[in-house]
Amino acid sequence: MKTFEPIAITCFKAYDVRGELGVSLDERIAYRIGRAFAQFLGEQTCQDTATIVVGADIRPSSETLKAAVIDGITDAGIDVIDLGMTGTEEVYFATSHYQAIGGIEITASHNPINYNGLKMVREHSRPISADTGLAQVQALAESGQFTTRPKGKITQLASKDAYIAKLMSFIDTTKLRPQKIIINSGNGAAGPVVDALESQLIAANAPIELIKIHHTPDGSFPNGIPNPMIIANQATTRDAVLAHQADFGVAFDGDFDRCFLFDANGRFIEGSYVVGMLAEAFLQKHPKQTIVYDPRVIYNTENVVSRLGGVAALSKSGHSFIKQVMRDEQAIYGGEMSAHHYFKEFFYCDSGMIVWLLVSELLSSTGKSLATLVDDYIAKFPSSGELNFRLGGHDATSIITKLEQLFANENPSKNTLDGLSLDFGKWRFNLRSSNTEPLIRLNIESRGDKALLAQKTAELVSFLQQHGAASADH
Repeated sequence: MKTFEPIAITCFKAYDVRGELGVSLDERIAYRIGRAFAQFLGEQTCQDTATIVVGADIRPSSETLKAAVIDGITDAGIDVIDLGMTGTEEVYFATSHYQAIGGIEITASHNPINYNGLKMVREHSRPISADTGLAQVQALAESGQFTTRPKGKITQLASKDAYIAKLMSFIDTTKLRPQKIIINSGNGAAGPVVDALESQLIAANAPIELIKIHHTPDGSFPNGIPNPMIIANQATTRDAVLAHQADFGVAFDGDFDRCFLFDANGRFIEGSYVVGMLAEAFLQKHPKQTIVYDPRVIYNTENVVSRLGGVAALSKSGHSFIKQVMRDEQAIYGGEMSAHHYFKEFFYCDSGMIVWLLVSELLSSTGKSLATLVDDYIAKFPSSGELNFRLGGHDATSIITKLEQLFANENPSKNTLDGLSLDFGKWRFNLRSSNTEPLIRLNIESRGDKALLAQKTAELVSFLQQHGAASADH
């Protein structure tokens, strides 16, 4: 029987695993995490047979890490459904659909090419975080105190049919009006799913034309790491929208759990306004339901929910936290300004694909353009967009504390659910540390006052730079 020496594993984060290849994450560590995850969940379920679904994005390192994870899971006596190359939401779907005890996606999403990671869920696609099992998985992986069971078996499952059918169930194709949509998959994992959805739209005689760019999955990312939140990366989608006179554009990150939108003018739509738009669409169909949102940008979402008689529920940022609040509150929809959107009917999980399908249906049913739908939001509640800063060795907690002290005499309303949020009535900001990258993230918004927004943005950016933070948005 193989024995394992205790080791330190440093790639565990608040709600997933993310690490630099060869530094904090490699096949040996991936094996131990897979085995610990399977043993932990297997002991909790006490089933004679149990299965974990596993998928991986297109990064060159993902396939070898996936193989190591699968080896660890099967050595723990748990069966595996290997989904092949997938986006994260495909693992979320399969975990519930195939009644698995858990799921793992090997992905680093939008992080640099020398990073990778694991996104994990429990039974029924429930989130797992440090408070709900991730700490135990880390402790077991580090200790190497694994039990011995007969090796589990592996089933390959390439078909996406059940998943595609679930996505299509969110829209009524008979309501779709003629539209031209740009889809930028960023050479990530989204391409095959977009193709499958396109086939379904064609079969339904839906008058939707998809113009696909950077479509072929390519782990070398020849057009750059797919992270549409970086301003420089938005030009490709914007230019394609304008060149093809499209109705709107869609851009995905690497594992396509985030969906970014561009209107017909090529304008990038900040995620918080998309949250408001989808919250409004859901509340009009389902009155008095609960909408979950994160603390970074809140004015518009709270206004929409209040105006339509819904229930607003604030959650800490991050998929694990949002999903748990949604389950606790039975929320119909949840959204983050970072372009994660969560749906009760998708097992309370986030999906990038459902978003653009819903937007296409919404433009068809309202007869309005995307720009028209969000212009009022933007005018009433202008925001800075998320501004990212590298710390350069400085301490995030110290910087946040100093910023709070700077405004102490103004007696703002304070919320520390996620970083520091200070609300001054006419404007507010949120400053928080990233859970996935060595950054601090700043968001500022105002109540209809663009000049005040610009003034406060300049002040806060200057303050952060004076205290050693350097802009990472380039």
